[in-house]
Amino acid sequence: NPGYAGRTELPDNLKALFRPICMMIPDYRLIAEIMFYAEGFSDSKSLAQKMVQLYNLSSQQLSKQDHYDFGMRAVKSILVMAGSLKRSDPDAEEDMLLIRAMRDANVPKFLRDDTTLFMALVQDLFPTVNIKEVINESLVQALGWCLENTGKQVVGSFVEKIMQLYETMVVRHGVMLVGASLSGKTTTAVALRDALTKLKKETEDQESIAGNRFINKTTIHRLNPKSISMGEMYGDINPITREWTDGVLSNIARLLVDPTRSPPPDRHWICFDGPVDAIWIENMNTVLDDNKLLCLVNGERIK
Repeated sequence: NPGYAGRTELPDNLKALFRPICMMIPDYRLIAEIMFYAEGFSDSKSLAQKMVQLYNLSSQQLSKQDHYDFGMRAVKSILVMAGSLKRSDPDAEEDMLLIRAMRDANVPKFLRDDTTLFMALVQDLFPTVNIKEVINESLVQALGWCLENTGKQVVGSFVEKIMQLYETMVVRHGVMLVGASLSGKTTTAVALRDALTKLKKETEDQESIAGNRFINKTTIHRLNPKSISMGEMYGDINPITREWTDGVLSNIARLLVDPTRSPPPDRHWICFDGPVDAIWIENMNTVLDDNKLLCLVNGERIK
């Protein structure tokens, strides 16, 4: 995979021994149309065309950032998100549901200028739709209380960023907080954890909360992946005795999936607090994709 961090390109004398092949770019519009039908949308053809058009325009006109992704994986996550919104509100306008899914999935990762441009593109493609804001009032109030309780100011833009983190976690099981030092990344995660835990305590008897698995007592397990070796993180086999030793991450994962823990299981976030590089994140690929499996060197798989 040329140009990928942590990989080296094949030398020319070795390349000459291999036969080059051509690969086609998949038809995003057709894939999106079929998935829209599968998710229960009736106007799938028009929605698929508009969505693919928006992504093409976004990739061309927005600024180039490392964490922007307008590929097939991003398209699929929006389709799944739009499908879950459709099931929760079957009578709502389909255009509105798609706009909400695209906004909730993309706006949290955009820079401020790019957000304005993205929303302008959405408005151009869906000129007749009036975009409504859906605000989780109880969570916003809990966030305000938690921030004030820890001696912080309740700033609207900061609360909005925490809400974006929550909404992203609802649709994805792996989330990355990106930003400079002292920009509030840890505070964002801790404030959301405290707010969710507080809401769970206050609303244990309410049926409306019972069905929401995200509002629960939450614990953060923090580790710095760059401060330890790969063997210390994922576990290693002793080359002499062939004895397996658990790493920090495999030990945490083993504890969290243990069925003997007392029910009901609380929510646990494993936080990798440090810079990301291809060396250690590579082994997390199977955890972060749809398999949700941690594959260890000794052949064991933790789901």
